[in-house]
Amino acid sequence: MNKALIIGSSGGIGTALTQALTARGVAVTGLSRSGDGLDVTDEASVSEALGALDGPFDLVFVATGALEINGAKPEKTLRHVSAEAMIDQFKLNTVGPSLVLKHSMRLLPRTGRAVFAALSARVGSIGDNRLGGWYSYRTSKAALNQMLHGAAVELGRTHKDLICVALHPGTVETPFTEKYVGHNPSVPASEAAENLLSVLDDLTSGDTGKFYDWQGKEVPW
Repeated sequence: MNKALIIGSSGGIGTALTQALTARGVAVTGLSRSGDGLDVTDEASVSEALGALDGPFDLVFVATGALEINGAKPEKTLRHVSAEAMIDQFKLNTVGPSLVLKHSMRLLPRTGRAVFAALSARVGSIGDNRLGGWYSYRTSKAALNQMLHGAAVELGRTHKDLICVALHPGTVETPFTEKYVGHNPSVPASEAAENLLSVLDDLTSGDTGKFYDWQGKEVPW
């Protein structure tokens, strides 16, 4: 791997990925809202930011996302579902990565191994949902998974060696999750980044369109 693009590079996992890749000798380009004014929910912003870049990139990694937006917490019951909170979750967790993928197609090589990866979450798995709740976040991640799966099918026709995947990083010690760690095992962002990169290292083009956790195990849709 020679060149990588990290979207959300100022966040906990994005920063750790940038540091880990740089330590490997990879030339990393990072974009974020706080550092570059990139708003992944605004197509004009995404188009302008990615349009200014020259590829190809061996890795495009979308590390954006949020559990709470505008103070709306994950719902414990259907009574807490609101249109505004659900739309906000979809804009950031589904629409954002989808726009990045759309505008990064020209930055990905048509031949040779390359990876497009986006952070998903195990709670976005329909098959693994045994607890219910967290409706807006869960459904936005499930929609992201479908988007990535569909894109992998299309891109497989033009980018034969491209690997397009959703990744569950586990519970990571960042401001994103600090109120929700509870009794769940968690790891520092630096460890999570190394875990995710190890998963990506082992993937082949035959793995495109799938959903993996930080251990490299496939997660059910």
